[in-house]
Amino acid sequence: MCDGPTETVGPFAILGTGTCMTATYPGDATGGQTSNPLVRAALAVERTESLDALVARITPLAESLVGSGARREALQGRWLGHAVHPLFVMVPMGMWTGVSILDLLGDDASRDVAKRLTGWGLVFAAPSAATGWAEWVDTNQRDRRTATVHALSNITAVVCYAASWRARRNGRHGLGAVLAGTGYSAASVGGFLGGHLTEGRKVGSHHPAIAAD
Repeated sequence: MCDGPTETVGPFAILGTGTCMTATYPGDATGGQTSNPLVRAALAVERTESLDALVARITPLAESLVGSGARREALQGRWLGHAVHPLFVMVPMGMWTGVSILDLLGDDASRDVAKRLTGWGLVFAAPSAATGWAEWVDTNQRDRRTATVHALSNITAVVCYAASWRARRNGRHGLGAVLAGTGYSAASVGGFLGGHLTEGRKVGSHHPAIAAD
């Protein structure tokens, strides 16, 4: 927690001293309530206790996948100094963004490129998922609810892109584009919730030296 006077900089209220700083949007929340529908949606997800049963079923599977010792540290990014999950996520999302652009603006000559990008995005989705579960295992119950919906959204995206790749491979490029658009929408929901976790709730592994500074 940062201590010190509050300073207004542009649209932000800045609290803290030195390099310790946090920004909040002034004038919106009162007593934990907000008029922002996206914020309300994120808060609703993390307060949904009915997700707890699913969280309980996932927990042993996630713990088994992440393991302990060197594997856990590698997946959580100790070698990098902080969580490696965001670094891996940008790779498939970048590729799938390219697919969407080609589907919307490309011509027949771009179909093969779109198919290849779809497939490579699926390949890199695997380490993205593994590192994501590595962050999931060390969160609290509230954040696990959000992280579970985040994961389900991303799984939906992967299923859609896998179906899109297969459709493109079979020459059904129109269907492949529709499936890719659906997958991108699901991934965007997952990305929104992921941002809520990392930026709003500050969920993420980091090196002990960073925590101690």
